[in-house]
Amino acid sequence: MIFVEHCAGCGTRGPVLCRPCRFALVGRASSSPPGVLAAVAFTGRPRDVLLGLKYGNCRPVARHLGGLLVNRLVAAGVRAGVDVDIVTWAPTSRRRRHHRGFDQAELIARAVARQLGLPCRRLLEREGNDPQTGRSRADRLSNPAFRAAPSVTGRRVLVIDDVATTGATLRQASSVLDDMGASSVICAAVAATPGRQRTCQVIQGPWAATPAAVVGEPQQARSPADRSRHPSVPRPAPARTA
Repeated sequence: MIFVEHCAGCGTRGPVLCRPCRFALVGRASSSPPGVLAAVAFTGRPRDVLLGLKYGNCRPVARHLGGLLVNRLVAAGVRAGVDVDIVTWAPTSRRRRHHRGFDQAELIARAVARQLGLPCRRLLEREGNDPQTGRSRADRLSNPAFRAAPSVTGRRVLVIDDVATTGATLRQASSVLDDMGASSVICAAVAATPGRQRTCQVIQGPWAATPAAVVGEPQQARSPADRSRHPSVPRPAPARTA
């Protein structure tokens, strides 16, 4: 059996992150939830790359995303061994981990820890199996629930997630770590969803799952490659009255 690598961002055959997609990841999140450091906005090519990791099984790209987040942390003045002495992640649901065979936040957290020269440990356990994806804003703000390991006492923790929408997941993780005696907690995500959450779905492509159309996203705001790969779904025209 021959395995052919594809770019996590655009699907072209070759390295897990092609040169154009690598350059497209260079940026800064225009906004992020309170208390969360984010490297990029969850739009365009960064969104495609993250979805390629989550749904396309492009696990090697986690190293690149980890490097992106390390650059953001360093730019924010976070010092390894001084402000942070251990790295962990906000775990996905057991159902999602079993279905995918991995936890994308864990892969990114371990990549960040390696580049910072810090240990990475599972300090959080998620209660329940319901994922955050597809939930309303109100539901996201009230979920999920975590349990923290006793070994967190006195530690300066960096907790990582792949995408922050409302920031509720990371805030809940931070709260639980604080309650268990963590000395300090820094929350970080590779990407933050800008503004109002958009509705999207995932379709199966010839080599991996790829993001489908974003409802109502204007075509002119997207690159030619994005327009050809993920055409926008037109909104229905308003009904005419007599």
